[in-house]
Amino acid sequence: MQSRSEEAGEPDDVELDMLEMGGELPLTALERAQIRFVRASLQPGALDRSIRVLQRSVGQWWIRAVTMRLSHVHGLERLPAWNADESVVCVCNHRSFYDLYVVTAELVARGLPQRLLFPVRSTFFYDHPLGPFVNGAMSFFAMYPPIFRDRRRAAHNLAALDELAALLRRGGFFVGLHPEGTRKKDDDPYSFLPAQGGVGRVVHKARCTVIPVFVNGLQNDFVKQVRTGVAGTGETIHVVYGAPVDFGGLMRAPGSPRTYKRVADRCLEAIGELAQEEKSIRNGTTHNAAAARAR
Repeated sequence: MQSRSEEAGEPDDVELDMLEMGGELPLTALERAQIRFVRASLQPGALDRSIRVLQRSVGQWWIRAVTMRLSHVHGLERLPAWNADESVVCVCNHRSFYDLYVVTAELVARGLPQRLLFPVRSTFFYDHPLGPFVNGAMSFFAMYPPIFRDRRRAAHNLAALDELAALLRRGGFFVGLHPEGTRKKDDDPYSFLPAQGGVGRVVHKARCTVIPVFVNGLQNDFVKQVRTGVAGTGETIHVVYGAPVDFGGLMRAPGSPRTYKRVADRCLEAIGELAQEEKSIRNGTTHNAAAARAR
């Protein structure tokens, strides 16, 4: 028999306890405090409503303000109509710290109504005293849940992924995920690191719309990105949105590591198709630069 939280698509107490207490290496007091705060803000109420308003206003405004002179947006006509009560997963390639923020700010400016969440590496954002401030000031607590690199915290990460899936099933969330898991730092933006099964685990358990996106042109130097973006002197940024991913029969397959990896591979395949489209656009073979600007 399902518990009330399971019926509502919410994580149950056992799952939440696993995120806080599981693993060989328990969370620190700072990590536990921030997780509890963000988790409390995810419950319906005034705090959740306030954060949603801030993400849709200030959050998207400053990101677009420092990139709009360089940004060219493609494929918006492929996106489904937004429903505030439904959830969406966005899967994106990963070459800079800001990929998902730029991708999502454009959608929010165009009416995306959901609460934003991006799993984030725990280093600094959850284990440094300034982490909660940066999380709040830069993303209005979109950086959740934390993902730990230490293998002794593997149980925390599984619980975090399952909590994300449960929130998505509850409805009203937009979760950004990188199938590669970590940034690809070489000079080739059109090839990818292997897809990680954790993304497939979330997608398979959540059973919601998955939107693929490819972005190219962002830097990893925050100050330089802002400075050249405002001046319009930086590298051109192209963002290509795709139609919802078709997983065929994968969603009907039993959940397993093999299934999760195949789901993640399909996400990365969809991103790769958009990468080739962006390459053609950037090389001027299918669009000219003036026509490409969707502003």
